Amino acid sequence: MKSMKSIRNHFLIFSFSYFLILPPLLAAAQQPTRPELQWFQDAKLGIFIHWGIYSVNGVGESWSFHNKALPHAEYMKQITGFTASKYDPAAWADLIRRSGAKYAVITTKHHDGVALYDTKLKPGKERRPLSVVERSPAKRDVIAPFFAELRKRDLKCGAYFSLIDWSDADYPGFLRDSSRYAIKDDPARWQRFLRFNEGQITEIADQLRPDLWWFDGDWEHSAEEWEAPKIRALILDKDPKAIINGRLQGFGDYATPEQNIPVETPKTPAWELCMTIGSDWGWQPHDTLYKSMHDLIAIFADVIGHGGNLLLDIGPKEDGSIPPGQVKVLEGFGQWTGKHAEAIYGTRAGLPNGHFFGPTTLSADSTALYLFLANGMTGSVEIKGLDNQILSAELLGTGQALQHRVVGKIGWSKVPGLVFIDVPAQPTDPWMDVVKVKLDGPVRLYRGEGGFN
Repeated sequence: MKSMKSIRNHFLIFSFSYFLILPPLLAAAQQPTRPELQWFQDAKLGIFIHWGIYSVNGVGESWSFHNKALPHAEYMKQITGFTASKYDPAAWADLIRRSGAKYAVITTKHHDGVALYDTKLKPGKERRPLSVVERSPAKRDVIAPFFAELRKRDLKCGAYFSLIDWSDADYPGFLRDSSRYAIKDDPARWQRFLRFNEGQITEIADQLRPDLWWFDGDWEHSAEEWEAPKIRALILDKDPKAIINGRLQGFGDYATPEQNIPVETPKTPAWELCMTIGSDWGWQPHDTLYKSMHDLIAIFADVIGHGGNLLLDIGPKEDGSIPPGQVKVLEGFGQWTGKHAEAIYGTRAGLPNGHFFGPTTLSADSTALYLFLANGMTGSVEIKGLDNQILSAELLGTGQALQHRVVGKIGWSKVPGLVFIDVPAQPTDPWMDVVKVKLDGPVRLYRGEGGFN
């Protein structure tokens, strides 16, 4: 139970807790614990890229051998077919910029242990590094040139790195129903793996200088076993401004729900939903039934309305070409984000549930409210409990002024009336219209139960 002093530190209370001035509440719920998180919180959209040897035959990335869909040896043979012959990192970066994304995260190494950057370290009993530089026809680091192109366009660079390495003979896990050894039975072997793993993290930090680290696979071991505090310290010693996702057994900076949209906003300073365009992360020939633009924009609006980011995944083919359907989705995002940029970038989570029947965001100073007209809202839309005067309302991206009215306001009561804003009878945007509402000051909300309050 919080003390009144603690509560006052989070928000201002009027009329027995019935009115809420939102900026302090937002500050408590969303203010980054590290200033370095601010660019991430402002970015809203990132592009995830799953690329690896699994794209040669179009099989599940790493999981296909782990779950025995095919033998490990057969899976690993795909490295001889990884050519990157059509790979154009500048074109990739251009596409990401056109999408409206502000950062990209790419797989430097998945659970299969195959590095896409120029590692010099040899796993387990191997005689040479396990990488596309060393063993594939591509014979080159495919991460460094991509990061260089992203940086030319002022986009942030994210490195996905799997803590798991099912191909390393020194790693305990292998197949779903079998392991190589238990850590307690051979701690020296586990230490060899940790030194290898931490050595690769050091290589990536030195060679690629990621702005963001996207770890995966932490579920197989505890923070103590992973030496998670040491990994975090290693990264921040190299670059104090780097940020780390939440998959480091509690030693990351932000939450990363996967595929499933949270109903309750994650209780972390920042968060990000990672989601596929289709059903799979990497390229698979059958995966052509992509989510519709309508659904993706609706998901995106819902995510940013709750203060999160969307990390939308694409899966290039082994030659580095991106399937046309995925390109179309990213370009569609760019069309919509460009038109509605003001309501997206640098905004904060919008109104609490119940005030508006759809996603909303707020400007950084909370004097502008953005209403996302989900599911084709037309005619008029309603805002409950808004205790501000509205200075103006317009259809974003068009400049069209919109009329509003207040209904049910009683002169002697502090309870605000209902706000109705007239919007076009037919949607003007192919995916979702957005309304900008300019307020007379920071947003103030009534949170009571009506009556005389």
